[in-house]
Amino acid sequence: MTTSTQPAKFRKRVSPDLRRLVGSECASLSGSAVSTVALPTLAVLDLGASTTQIALLAFLGQLPNAIVALPAGAFSDRHAKRPLMIGADLTAAAALVTIPAAAFNGVLGVGQLYAVAVVLGIAKIVHSSASISYLPVLVEADLLQHANSRLGAASSVADSAGSNVGAALVGAVGAARSILADVLSYLVSAFLVWRIRTPEPAAATAEGRRSLARDIGEGLRYVAGQPTIRTVIAALSTLSFGLAIMNTYWAYYLLTSLRMSPSTFGVMMGVGGAGSLAGALLAPRIASRIGIGPTIIIGFAVSPLAQIPLLLAGPGLTWQIVLAAALAAQLFWATASGTSQRSLRQTLCEPRFQGRMQAASTTLTAGARPVAAAAAGALVLLLGVRSTLAVGAVLQTVPVVLLLLSPVRALRDMPSPLARTAVPPAREGAS
Repeated sequence: MTTSTQPAKFRKRVSPDLRRLVGSECASLSGSAVSTVALPTLAVLDLGASTTQIALLAFLGQLPNAIVALPAGAFSDRHAKRPLMIGADLTAAAALVTIPAAAFNGVLGVGQLYAVAVVLGIAKIVHSSASISYLPVLVEADLLQHANSRLGAASSVADSAGSNVGAALVGAVGAARSILADVLSYLVSAFLVWRIRTPEPAAATAEGRRSLARDIGEGLRYVAGQPTIRTVIAALSTLSFGLAIMNTYWAYYLLTSLRMSPSTFGVMMGVGGAGSLAGALLAPRIASRIGIGPTIIIGFAVSPLAQIPLLLAGPGLTWQIVLAAALAAQLFWATASGTSQRSLRQTLCEPRFQGRMQAASTTLTAGARPVAAAAAGALVLLLGVRSTLAVGAVLQTVPVVLLLLSPVRALRDMPSPLARTAVPPAREGAS
């Protein structure tokens, strides 16, 4: 039994609270996109950060993913999710506002960026864990694919707009002051979440007195017993490791070796965001035509291929256009694939494990990034920046092999939510 796509039905059943959740994600993502442009520029050009300092900054920013994700997932399964999201947004805003404040007083240093990166990483994990597991509360299971598509499309617009705004702000007011846009975005996000009124099922908080460690262990055992969910998360974590090695020096490489200006960097990010938007909008149609499994696998396969132009590139407008096109293609398929695999995991996962399932994914996927950042720091000392980027690109082929050898390859339609209880764990997702 499978679910079918029903776009007309979805339009009729979109709730105001879903719109508020989408708006909240858009607000925080648009602000974060500004910081994506501003922070590397601030570290590299304003503070003169070395390659080692950049690697450490990336490491500290991702470290909370390995430490906080599992407790955050357990908390989101046993507590109301709205207060968690609001608290995380306000914490992120408070941390970020210290950067322009310190810059204004002439005391900003790389050490402060380290501290803000850690706090911001924790806040993002708490918000993300609660938000993703809250979506199935707002939307019926048979409409999750379209809800994720809408969320992905809106987020892509916000990310693209934020990148362009970030480039403009950096040029107009400087990297440090432009971060105030991200502060405002988190405040807007918190306000929109505060306005959500859809109640959560009572079961979500029924076991609040249990040991947190016991809840975490139960969630990990559940995920390990679901072959399709387990395989997708394993593929995500290996892809994330390869990308994180590249991302540690990606902005540095573009800004220094390829001599790309901050404005051009922001424009390229915007072009990539447009590709992501198209992928999100077309994800249900692509999955309907070629199948859920192939959509997921192609998204993983395009990622290492899109890195080839970067490894061959040199300075100049022609290469900048090629790199922007490659990034757009990569993000198109990454978003289409991401929408499909997220919907697949949410559909197959039992409601009481949604937060812990997402936490397991975050721990293995994002938790691999600090290790990758540290590995990138060591590799760049031995091989140089370009060769380190090549290592990251090659590692991105591993998840493609994992998925091709898994039941995901045979999936054509989205499984029914009944499959999570009607199908024995050893066969879950195989049909």
